[in-house]
Amino acid sequence: MNEKELVTALGTNLDESFERLVRTYQNRLYSFALRLSHNKHDAEDIAQEAFVKAYQALRSYTRDRIEGMVLKPWLYKITLNVFRNRVRGRHLQFVSLGKTNDDSPVEPEDDESQRPESRFETTESRKQLDVLVARLPEKYRVAIILRYVEGLDYAKLAAVLGQPIGTVKSNVHRGIQLLRKAVSKQIREVK
Repeated sequence: MNEKELVTALGTNLDESFERLVRTYQNRLYSFALRLSHNKHDAEDIAQEAFVKAYQALRSYTRDRIEGMVLKPWLYKITLNVFRNRVRGRHLQFVSLGKTNDDSPVEPEDDESQRPESRFETTESRKQLDVLVARLPEKYRVAIILRYVEGLDYAKLAAVLGQPIGTVKSNVHRGIQLLRKAVSKQIREVK
């Protein structure tokens, strides 16, 4: 079932179709929440709360409004709002962005000719980049994660963040610039 069919099904019968929505987006929202919160338990809670809020919102929408929706950015926006509400109340723990749901490191596809030293360096570089991304101010970190990790285009990113496209592009650009400066600083410190 593609997104258009899912939206139509939600507009026709929300209760019967909502489970399909959850199954379709649960891994994406969990992954996004994990990258924001850096904690598996918080990410699970955030994703679950986002689905509850989505269901409550959909129950109050007319059929036409539901059928006119673009689900992915709408769900990311709800998830981001849930995360922000939780951050206001407490400080969250940090974990690496280079981990999958089962805590195994994310590795590039195996290449038999690749030397172990090169793989170690790649993993170390990824860990260092994860730390640098985690240190970015929230507006840049969220923009970078949604753009480059979650793969949203600028229009959808603007919809999720509730900002003009120019502001979103600027935040992504400034985030990348901050990352470049941080990487250059690390390189200079190593030498």
